[in-house]
Amino acid sequence: MRRWSCALAVLVCFVPNVASSQTDEIQVYDASIAKPGIFNLTWHNNYTPSGRKTPDFAGGIVPDHAWNGVTEWAYGVTDWFEAGLYAPLYSISSSGNLKFVGTKLRALFVVPDAQSRDFFYGVNFEFSYNSTSWDAKRFTSEIRPIIGWRFGRFDIIFNPILDNAYEGLSRLDFAPATRVAYHVDDKWGLALEEYDDFGPLRKFFSGDEQSHQLFLVADYDAEPVSVETGIGFGLTQASDNLVLKLILSHDLN
Repeated sequence: MRRWSCALAVLVCFVPNVASSQTDEIQVYDASIAKPGIFNLTWHNNYTPSGRKTPDFAGGIVPDHAWNGVTEWAYGVTDWFEAGLYAPLYSISSSGNLKFVGTKLRALFVVPDAQSRDFFYGVNFEFSYNSTSWDAKRFTSEIRPIIGWRFGRFDIIFNPILDNAYEGLSRLDFAPATRVAYHVDDKWGLALEEYDDFGPLRKFFSGDEQSHQLFLVADYDAEPVSVETGIGFGLTQASDNLVLKLILSHDLN
């Protein structure tokens, strides 16, 4: 834990953000990774039936009626490290215009056998190359610590995410994600997830400028395809009113 804390501190110093209006991935990380030597394909999709009708920056994508997604290619390197590539990252606007809007590299470090522990943890690093319609900054990154507890059939997971646009430590954007889940059985689960964006660390946005969304989520974890689906409701004026998400995952070997 001390080594990871030192590594995180160093990376924070070098990868200092701007809140992005769009996202390809609506997910709380639970420290699970592909087994060593296994490739995994995860397909992320989200659609906004009712959202903001103006972009957050000039030339940006309008969230309302936009469909965003990405295919995530992951490989289990060890029992504590998973490498990932997000490509292609795409967005389809309300007019049906398809844009390929970037790519990302990912490095995920977790405590071994996280899925069988009552307390588990990890940290994920993502490095993004963005189109100018996806983000105001061409290069951004994400630091996502993972902290979780299991109490019988219940999980509580917290991802205190810091988004980065290389503008300095105080401009790191605090956008945490939280999940409380109940496992009905070994395959099915239900969860509440909240995704927030408080703004830069040096000064959080005012309450009506912050983004807060609450998702109702259902999970199915079994072969051949694991499924996570949810519906999200905006809790502030700066949030999209209604967002749908669908995540499909399958081990390729």
